[in-house]
Amino acid sequence: MYKGFYGLKESPFSIAPNPAFLFLSDRHREALAHLTYGLGENGGFVLLTGEVGTGKTTVSRSLLANLPEDTDVAFILNPALTELELLATLCDELKIDVGEAPTLKQLTDKISAYLQANHQAGRKTLMVIDEAQHLKPEVLEQLRLLTNLETDTRKLLQVILIGQPELQALLRRQELRQLAQRITARYHLLPLNQPEVGAYLAHRLHVAGRAQPLFKSSAVKALHKLSGGVPRVINLICERALMGGYGAQRPMLDAWDVESAAAEVLDKPAPTQRRWPAALVSVAAALGGFAAVQAMTPSAPPPPAPVPAVQLADWPGGEREAMQVLFHAWGKPLPLQQACRFASQYELRCLNETGSWQQLLQLNRPAMIGLRDEQGKARKVALLAMSQDRWLVQLGNQQLWLDHDYLARHFDGRFTLLVPELPALPKLIGPKAPLAQIQWLENRLAALEARPARLLGQYDAQLELDLRRFQQQQGLEADGLAGRQTLERLTLLSAELGPKLIQEES
Repeated sequence: MYKGFYGLKESPFSIAPNPAFLFLSDRHREALAHLTYGLGENGGFVLLTGEVGTGKTTVSRSLLANLPEDTDVAFILNPALTELELLATLCDELKIDVGEAPTLKQLTDKISAYLQANHQAGRKTLMVIDEAQHLKPEVLEQLRLLTNLETDTRKLLQVILIGQPELQALLRRQELRQLAQRITARYHLLPLNQPEVGAYLAHRLHVAGRAQPLFKSSAVKALHKLSGGVPRVINLICERALMGGYGAQRPMLDAWDVESAAAEVLDKPAPTQRRWPAALVSVAAALGGFAAVQAMTPSAPPPPAPVPAVQLADWPGGEREAMQVLFHAWGKPLPLQQACRFASQYELRCLNETGSWQQLLQLNRPAMIGLRDEQGKARKVALLAMSQDRWLVQLGNQQLWLDHDYLARHFDGRFTLLVPELPALPKLIGPKAPLAQIQWLENRLAALEARPARLLGQYDAQLELDLRRFQQQQGLEADGLAGRQTLERLTLLSAELGPKLIQEES
């Protein structure tokens, strides 16, 4: 429903596990390192705990995906079993033929024979138990007995226990002290901190097809507070916030959107009526069928009756005046008629583009845009800012806040930006480009995707895939080669200097 509006190819916050959306925060990477170390020690047990939804399954999936090829894995998802049932399930997972109605001893003997044969064949055996806090003490003791099988250097069966914090309390029981002593690595996974929440959002949005931010910093702060940094709760709130934002046609989401979504998802009190920024001053004008907006506060009186509509052609100014406003946004005067020729004196240049308002928002720069009124008459205006779901435009010396709905319907798809002069760029970066240029391309894409850059030795398939995705998101030809247009867009999106349409809230 909201995917097209926000430039998404799929839902970024589905709670269904999807390996494509795998996000490993610093905490997840640390947990993964601990578990990997524990398995490398050839010991019996490795322990991973954390609250519901903190990403334990994410870590375990990543661990299993990177196991050596010589490892056989038994994954137990329902540990609320008796000793006999658990051993039977282990045999099922390892494809051990046990016959009909086996006894506990018969199952143990079959598993022992399998482990010894696997070891002789140079293979390892790993058992992973999720939701292990539900294991009964006698079942845990049976697992310990299984890990007694060993050579002079290693255990024949390694076990990863994954569970909620109650698992730690269970393992502290006196009758399980022998098992606790065999744990070679343990890690308690904490929720995400606020910067990690921001990185998590950026990662999932990027995988779903959107390179630019969608949640303002105030939204990230509110989301961290309301979710407690738990990824599963973050997904639930964000999914609802996107639906609400689409319903209200809001290009960017703020704290109010997150609080409203959390009120529904978590059954919390709803936030008070939205407080508009003071900059949204009252404007009593209409623009050829465009309704100029008034700032509303909870105590504001009803708006006055609208004044008669004014045709675009009746407003002062035009392209020349719009370019003057654009130069002024960069802090530069414009004394000459040929604005774009003069821009080079300020180490700027004009960038003439066609596209949707979503692409204009992605570029996040003030622009001269074309608007058409109800009669089809066009006029150039300067677009200066976007706040909440309103856009600030200037015609001559008049400034208006326009509802997003009006701008989206009457924007003619043409716009001009002032952008910094580009540094010397190669004509093309592809598989035959110098390694330094290939690494530069990887670094730029990684920065836009809010992920660590990989150290490359060649133009590999992953780099080509990342580049194609970026080109598709930007409306460029997705050929997997970084030509002039792609390189310009990468450089422009990476530039920090100059005015922005959206100013991040503190």
